[in-house]
Order: sequence, then C-alpha cells, then structure tokens
Amino acid sequence: MTHRIGVADTMFARVDMFKIVKKAISDKGVGIKLERYTVPGIKDLPVACKKLIEEIDCEIVIALGMPGPEQIDKQCAHEASMGIIQVQLLTNKHILEVFVHMDEGKDDKQLHKITYNRTYDHALNALKLLEGKEALSKKAGKGIRQGHKNEGNIKE
Repeated sequence: MTHRIGVADTMFARVDMFKIVKKAISDKGVGIKLERYTVPGIKDLPVACKKLIEEIDCEIVIALGMPGPEQIDKQCAHEASMGIIQVQLLTNKHILEVFVHMDEGKDDKQLHKITYNRTYDHALNALKLLEGKEALSKKAGKGIRQGHKNEGNIKE
C-alpha cells in the first residue's frame, strides 16, 4: 500500500516549502504519494488540510506557512493554528504545522536555512508518524527542535 501525505502550502510564503518536503521524501526513497493543495494565505490552510484528509484520503498532512513579521500576521498565524488543531480533532488525523515566521531570521539567507531545516525535518517526522504511535518515542525528552539548533535534554 502506498501512503498518501497531504501538503497544504501558501502563495504568501517566500520559499517553495513544498519543494523541500518533496526532497525529504525523495531522499528517504520511500513510496509515498504527495498530494499538494496551495491556498492564498495562512488562514486558508485549515480547510485545505481538511479537504486533503476527507476528499483526497491523505493519512497525514503537512501544513506549510510563512507568516509575516507584523502583529496582525502573528494573530493570523495563531488563528490558522487554532483552525488546524480543530481539523485534527475533527478528523482524528495528524497535521504537522510547519510555520516559519519571517522575522525568525536576521536576513534572507538565515530565514531560508531555518525554513529548509524545519520543513525537511517535519517531512521526516511525518514519515515516522506513518510508522506508528511509538516511532518517535526514542526522541522524546531530548530537546529536539526543527529549524534551529536542538536544545538538548536536561541531565539529572
């Protein structure tokens, strides 16, 4: 059986985040069907995720977005996040929210690096979640981050 991963992305993002997901899946060499659904902006992601799950039969979805640096952008990202959580609860499916705020990097080069790392790592997390509920357990409590340097765990 070929697994199907949905990828919802936006026109507003400044990086083609779908291309990074596609590379991560390709690098792993697994038989995964990617279903892409592109929307104008971040607040359109929840319905795209729901459609990918309910109409396209995706087992898991990766929601990609790049909110701007203004306070209103942060508010919109929060509202989109709340919608994505609601879709997860309604469908009983994981949606990995991969948001990279435009003010996370000090310049475009650093922003691209953060975007690449976070998106790539979450694509790998999606593959792991398809393996089952304990596939990520050995990484629990390790302070692992996506996009930035890992924090590490606290030693006793």
